[in-house]
Amino acid sequence: MSTEVLLNEFKECSEHPYRVISAYKQEGKKVIGVLPYFAPVELVVAAGMVPMGIWGSNKKTIAQAKEYCATFYCTIAQLALEMLLDGTLDQLDGIITPTICDTLRPMSQNFRVAMEGKLPCIFLAHQNRKPAFGLQFTVDQYMHVKSELEKISGNTITDEVLRDAIKVMNRSRKARREFVKLAGQHPEAISAVERSAVLRSAWFMEPAVHAQKLEELNEELSKLPASNWKGRKVVTSGIICDNPKLLQIFDDNNIAIAADDVAQETRAFRVDASEEGDPMMALAQQFADQDYDVLLYDEHSNKNRRADYVVQMVKESGAQGLVLFMQQFCDPEEMEYPYLKKALDDAGIPHIKLGVDQQMRDFGQASTAIQAFADVL
Repeated sequence: MSTEVLLNEFKECSEHPYRVISAYKQEGKKVIGVLPYFAPVELVVAAGMVPMGIWGSNKKTIAQAKEYCATFYCTIAQLALEMLLDGTLDQLDGIITPTICDTLRPMSQNFRVAMEGKLPCIFLAHQNRKPAFGLQFTVDQYMHVKSELEKISGNTITDEVLRDAIKVMNRSRKARREFVKLAGQHPEAISAVERSAVLRSAWFMEPAVHAQKLEELNEELSKLPASNWKGRKVVTSGIICDNPKLLQIFDDNNIAIAADDVAQETRAFRVDASEEGDPMMALAQQFADQDYDVLLYDEHSNKNRRADYVVQMVKESGAQGLVLFMQQFCDPEEMEYPYLKKALDDAGIPHIKLGVDQQMRDFGQASTAIQAFADVL
């Protein structure tokens, strides 16, 4: 399949993600919504169902969700609830509600109350990951998720089936890591908008299918001659930056994304799970091995490890600067910024901070800021 055809498939899935649910339902498959992030989608796959990421929407307006949410909740969470209330996600067979941040913790109960009698809501608590007691807590939480998914699917999740699901997701993660590397090497072939579409579609397309198609795309990209890119290159950082209109500003100014530190993108597939031994403990260990994320507890945070990690990423990627997409009302990101700024300034790396949310429709200010940043670079 040609690069153009594959990119069009990824774009279609990315732009109309919830049409995909209908397609899977017509095939007789059950679909489980998964809110952000660090949820064990391997359990959904092992149950014979399709995981469907719920990352809000760039096309909807918050209306019904206001009855349940505080005004200072981020728009990702509010629009996720909006789509559950307005019927967009009526064909889901259940949702998993992780509690990775101070908004998602109370929001998990908003989802439960709003969907009572309509949709099963599977609560997933997060805690300190690395000590032995933390690993056991994660295993206990995953066992709860497993039990609830078995009820919905009618299938038993055996260790063998779960190991197979881990292999599927490891394959998916490997393909996405390779794509990020190749897209950074060939910005003339993969625009910022296309890069986002490929990575975003992984949240909506069946994992094995997405991995296969992405491997085909990677093979085509690997055949390209060395790039002679004349524009600028940046690293992007933040929780999410998937709005095509915003990313088009990058393309219009010949700014390529060399690498990213984005939760919806690279942070989601940095770490594989072991395919050996107890598969449930392997998933718990995978979560424990996650690192350098603003929403995860770091016992060595006084060393500013995450900021150093981001600085090193910029240097290794060959980028000239960093663009930080600051999700409005995201306290962890706002509290981290001074430390990240200091590390970038100390390393002589130019950066720009853009406040974003999914209710933005006018990108005039962002366009001016990005154009000015391109001139600086």
